[in-house]
Amino acid sequence: MVGHDGDKRVCSRCRGSLITDNDSGEVFCSACGNVMTEKMQESGPEWRSFTQDEHGDRARVGAPTSLAMHDMGLATVINPANRDATGRPLAASMKSTIERLRTWDNRSQVHEPVDRNFRQAFGELNRLKDKLALSEAVIEKAASIYRRALDKGLVRGRSISALMASALYAACRDTGTARNLKDVETAANIKKKDIARCYRLLVKELDLRMPVTDSIQCVSRIASHIGITEKTKRHAADVLKEAQANEISAGKDPMGLAAAAIYLACVKFEESKTQRDIAEAANVTEVTIRNRYKGLKESLNI
Repeated sequence: MVGHDGDKRVCSRCRGSLITDNDSGEVFCSACGNVMTEKMQESGPEWRSFTQDEHGDRARVGAPTSLAMHDMGLATVINPANRDATGRPLAASMKSTIERLRTWDNRSQVHEPVDRNFRQAFGELNRLKDKLALSEAVIEKAASIYRRALDKGLVRGRSISALMASALYAACRDTGTARNLKDVETAANIKKKDIARCYRLLVKELDLRMPVTDSIQCVSRIASHIGITEKTKRHAADVLKEAQANEISAGKDPMGLAAAAIYLACVKFEESKTQRDIAEAANVTEVTIRNRYKGLKESLNI
C-alpha cells in the first residue's frame, strides 16, 4: 500500500503501520483504524479449481471454446454429482427436483433448429475425427466452414452428413492434411459423388481458395502403411521434386503420383512391394499406378 507521501505500507492519515486481514481481505491502519482497502485481490494460484489441463495439472480456467461444439463450449451444465455446495448429499425430494431441472436444462439448450442442426453435424464430425485421426486444427477449420455454409443457407435441402463430410475434406485440403475423397467416403459411408458435389458447392458459394495438395506429403503416409526403408522413401520424394520442377505433376492426382514414385523407388532398390500393396495403401487403383509410373519413367528418363 502506498500513502500520499509515497511511502509504502503506511497510513495516509497518521503514517501508522498497516495490517492485512487475510480472512476479510481488508488492509487497515494499526493506529487509527483507517481502512485503506476493503477487498484485496488474491494473487496466488486457485488451488480450489478442480479442472485439469491437457497435462493433468490443475488449471485456472475450464475448457477452451471450440467451433466444433453446437454452443461453442459456452453453455453451463448442472453438476451430475447430487451434492450441495458444502459437499453433503442431497435429500431425496431435492434430488428428484435437481434431476428434473437437469433434464429441462439439457432440453432448453437445443430448442432452436440451428442448435439441433449443429448437434447432429458436429456429432458426425467427431466420429469422422476418430476414424481419420485428424488434428484439432483440421476439426476447427471444418466446423468454421460448416457454420459459414449454414449462415448462407446451403444446408437447406441437402444431407447434413454429406455437407459435413465435404467441409471436412475442404479443411484437409486447406491445412495440407493428406486425406483424399476416398478416405472421407470410407469413413463417412457416403458416396464419393455426393461429397464431391457438396464440396464444389462450398468452394463456389463460400469463395474458398483451395491449395493444391503436395504429393510429397503423401509419401510418408503410404510408406508408413507398407513399411519401406527410409532410403526408398527419400528417393521417392526426390523423384516427385524433380517431377514438380519439370511440371510433370500438373493436373495429376497427388496420391496416385506419390504411389507411382514409391513403386518406382521400390523397383530401384529391389524392395518386394507389389502394385496392389501400394494401391491399397494409397486408395488408388493399380491402373493409376501403372500409368503414372510409365509417365515418370518416360519424362524423367529413369
